Amino acid sequence: MAASAAVNRASSLTTGWRRWNGAARLHGVDLARALAVFGMLAAHLLTIDDPLALSQPETWIALVNGRPSVLFALLAGVSLAIISGGANPARGAALSLVRRRIAVRALVLWLIGLALLATGVPIYVILPAYAILFLLAIPFLVAPPVVLWVTAAVIAIAVPWILPILDAAPVWESAVGEPLFHATGWPYPFPAWLAYVLAGIAIGRLDLRRTFVAWMLLAAGAAAVAVAGIAATLLRFPEDGYLAAVWSAEPHTEGILDIVGTAGFAAAVLGACLLVCRTPATWVLAPLRAVGSMPLTAYVGQVVAWAIAAFVLLGDTTDLWGFRALEPFWWFIAATVVGCSLWAWLVGRGPVERLVAAVVRWVTPGSAQGRADAADRVDR
Repeated sequence: MAASAAVNRASSLTTGWRRWNGAARLHGVDLARALAVFGMLAAHLLTIDDPLALSQPETWIALVNGRPSVLFALLAGVSLAIISGGANPARGAALSLVRRRIAVRALVLWLIGLALLATGVPIYVILPAYAILFLLAIPFLVAPPVVLWVTAAVIAIAVPWILPILDAAPVWESAVGEPLFHATGWPYPFPAWLAYVLAGIAIGRLDLRRTFVAWMLLAAGAAAVAVAGIAATLLRFPEDGYLAAVWSAEPHTEGILDIVGTAGFAAAVLGACLLVCRTPATWVLAPLRAVGSMPLTAYVGQVVAWAIAAFVLLGDTTDLWGFRALEPFWWFIAATVVGCSLWAWLVGRGPVERLVAAVVRWVTPGSAQGRADAADRVDR
């Protein structure tokens, strides 16, 4: 009996390892998701004093300023492409079921986002914006890649001219302004951020298992970063003026050069991750990929852990600087990596991903040619 139990445990661990590291998963996408999660955590918990200067390593922490959340959004688009058929988009009944499940998933993510906001942790929670972007992306699931790229480019060029007007709208100063600001995820304004998601869907329609595609993403992304950086150096407008806002390259300004540069950075990171994970380094990076296999669990877990720790140690979940002074960053990183690795190996899918998938299946039961079920198998 003891021998049989040992064999069963070994078999279970082997199954867990294969599920997490099998050929069916895109290891590079998981790694990129992990980098997005860690980058957002660094942006929340580390103080960034100096602007990025690539020639000065001490400033490289500024890479997490505004870029990880964009990577998160672009990868959301990649995931939407994957769950809707990848290079061969679903059609008919399968597409209808996928769309309904994405809509339900968006509602669940929005509610989780509101719950995280209620903790009082002083961060801009991305999930409400993420949910709205999911809904806005649904009509584009059948769009050809060229339409996706053109639409993303039009948004990147046109919306920055409108966004300063939207930011100055009287509604933000009204009684409902602050709740609306958070409920819509306006720190990540969806009119502009839809460009990242549509670009991600277009990327997800490519064969991401091909080395050429990975190199193309890396090269094209790096070129976009370079173009945005050069343009930012050449274009000079009166500080704090309208044109300065429209063409801004500063993080989280949603200026034209900010969108182009951060989208390029996200694409380049994804390309680099896909290339790295085509080498034996993918096994060394398995613990990081475990985090990327359950990014929603990692993100939600970090916010909840922050709220609990801040309440216990400081008596106040809203004290950002007091919490940063505790230097919790590396403790959070270690706990996230160890916790996600053990869960992925012993259990499989992340607990929050399981919960969301269960709700989605309960609300939208059924299957059409196996396509819609992919929405529940792909952890985002």
